[in-house]
Amino acid sequence: MKKENDKDRRAFLKSLAGLTAGMMLPAACKNEQRDKPVEGAANGLRQSVKTSAREPILQDRLGELLPQRQLGRTGEYVTMLGLGGAHIARMNEREAQATLEAALEGGIRFFDNAESYGNGLGEERYGAFLTPQYRDVSFIMTKTTADDVKTARRHLEDSLRRLKTDYLDLWQIHAVRSPRDVDNRLAEGVLAVVEEAKASGKARYIGFTGHSDFQAHLRMLESTDVLETCQMPVNVFDPNYKSFINNVLPKLIEKNIAPLAMKTLSNGGFFGGRSQFMHGDNPKIVPNVLSVQEALHFVWSLPVSVLITGPDHADMLKEKIALARTFTAYSEEQRQELIDKVADFDGHVVEFYKS
Repeated sequence: MKKENDKDRRAFLKSLAGLTAGMMLPAACKNEQRDKPVEGAANGLRQSVKTSAREPILQDRLGELLPQRQLGRTGEYVTMLGLGGAHIARMNEREAQATLEAALEGGIRFFDNAESYGNGLGEERYGAFLTPQYRDVSFIMTKTTADDVKTARRHLEDSLRRLKTDYLDLWQIHAVRSPRDVDNRLAEGVLAVVEEAKASGKARYIGFTGHSDFQAHLRMLESTDVLETCQMPVNVFDPNYKSFINNVLPKLIEKNIAPLAMKTLSNGGFFGGRSQFMHGDNPKIVPNVLSVQEALHFVWSLPVSVLITGPDHADMLKEKIALARTFTAYSEEQRQELIDKVADFDGHVVEFYKS
């Protein structure tokens, strides 16, 4: 397979090591005050303007945390591994609870979700098993697929209700598909609702996501500077095919917007899958060419704030927690070697979600 912009790709990847190191947790740290309710805030909610920056902590009341990384320009640190809510929505209730408990016990404090996951079931599971006892230690993110003001406002209120919380740590415009889709959502006022949520204290930080077309991300970044996070596919195959790493990650670093890594195993594509969540009989990157450890350590060697993982069950999550604890950054040469090892796979097959 012909590699995309090989010279530019190599130059950019070579520059990333220092950026990644700069995001990591300092050796000694303390916990400063989080955002707190401010008199006059709507419904007593937390204002988005911090009273003091939150610095990373080594442990909380539940125990030792996974290593943490800076969340862009927000002043926050988040655990380098986060739990994905889409898979929580696919589990039975018992396994969902066990997986959430494994996440907390293993030191994960970043929890991803979306109103669209299981038609709200993913958020309901967090509302049942996470927020009642662990809201104070959890960084909770959810998303809206809305394409108009009315729907966006409804999604926000429904998400807060299902999650059983009065504020979100992060709310994101979800799954932008193309530049035209971005233009339409902005014209219909979706971004205005997201900004409104932050101003009211219902969302502490705001961002956007997408997995189909890196051009959609570039359009969003051209259109506004108010968003603080960007969730996108980041994996070892990506630099070879319609690449978010090559095309979007440099812009995020330039703007100090936090990159949130998803589809780090191509949502089943590395295992021969033909559709979301599934393994299959297509050529397999894992385990035929790379190990799961190599795939995840490649991503963590880039300047991403968090790697969001979607486990099928609690034991799978525990394996990834162990990989986070043993992480050592790859050099530029090692990263390039891994990229080259998978370059001959078919992008249409491995990253079937890209348009």
